[in-house]
Amino acid sequence: MERIIEGTIIYGDEFEPIDGQIIIEDGTIKNIEECAVATDTIIAPCFVNAHTHIGDSVIKDPPYLPLEELVQPPHGLKHRILQETPKSSLVTSMKATIEDMIKTGTCAFSDFREGGLEGVSALKEALNDTEIDGKIFGRPVGKDISYLDVCDGTGLSSTGDIDMEYLKYVVERTRNKGKKFAIHAGEKDPSDITSAIELEPDHLIHLTHAENRDIKSISDAGFPVAVCLRSNYITRSGIPPIKKMLDEGIIVAAGTDNVMLNSVNMFSEMEFLSKTNIYDDRQVFMLCTLNGAKLLGIDNEIGSIEKGKKARLMILTKKSNNLNGIRNPLSSLVRRGRPDDIIGII
Repeated sequence: MERIIEGTIIYGDEFEPIDGQIIIEDGTIKNIEECAVATDTIIAPCFVNAHTHIGDSVIKDPPYLPLEELVQPPHGLKHRILQETPKSSLVTSMKATIEDMIKTGTCAFSDFREGGLEGVSALKEALNDTEIDGKIFGRPVGKDISYLDVCDGTGLSSTGDIDMEYLKYVVERTRNKGKKFAIHAGEKDPSDITSAIELEPDHLIHLTHAENRDIKSISDAGFPVAVCLRSNYITRSGIPPIKKMLDEGIIVAAGTDNVMLNSVNMFSEMEFLSKTNIYDDRQVFMLCTLNGAKLLGIDNEIGSIEKGKKARLMILTKKSNNLNGIRNPLSSLVRRGRPDDIIGII
């Protein structure tokens, strides 16, 4: 079945605003035609949230504590609460977060899921009957790595939290299964960055304290990086050197990190990025869409509006009180866009 939508299209990998029509057939962009149309709407690619922990949707108002006390395994506040939470409650809270992602314009996300096989199965259950693309990176419980049979890979907290020999074993088993491996590094300090790089991950997370030599090593190795600015800010971890990473050619994508610290609203992440760190609207939008898709290896399917890609689109109105009178659709989306500007999601 064919469907035609029209408006100002944030088009292609360069996110150039053009007026025109998008022809959609069977969920795929069949064609894009530049032409004169009514331009009360903006059509933009949906967000890709490059790093989340949605298991802690069960605690959304934690006390202000140092990073280690909040999230460090195995005794951080988050881990204690997850251990006490029945699976049914965990699934319900994650379902609500997934619905929140969908309604706020996110079509794909990557989650580090604690709790081994049981934790992964809880997230898979929460994803049932949804259209969002959830990439799940599981984590071992003790010596049990059976989670690898049912998820996309392994996602670990830090090389400092796990015995290195066992960590290398987990990475080897992950690779043998044909799955991906990712790891946090440089969030609290730079001490775990070199050891994380040596494991040759598919991508790294945070790098808040990355130094020039680390950035050069990551660039030379071609590892993408997910940054989580709002999360790093609230935990007082610092601000990652994003511009230096981008200048070195690293693919940098944005994530919202722990639900207990932040909402999964990518508009908020995008605005924070644009007003604190990167004064380039096109670059910010790329971090929140196409670069997230590249980091997850799905940029041939989503992340930008191009012929042949899946139709994962958000339609926003220029007539909202917030966007009324805008002149630059891309800049306005990045700096001031909100979920209530959305009038439709495909």
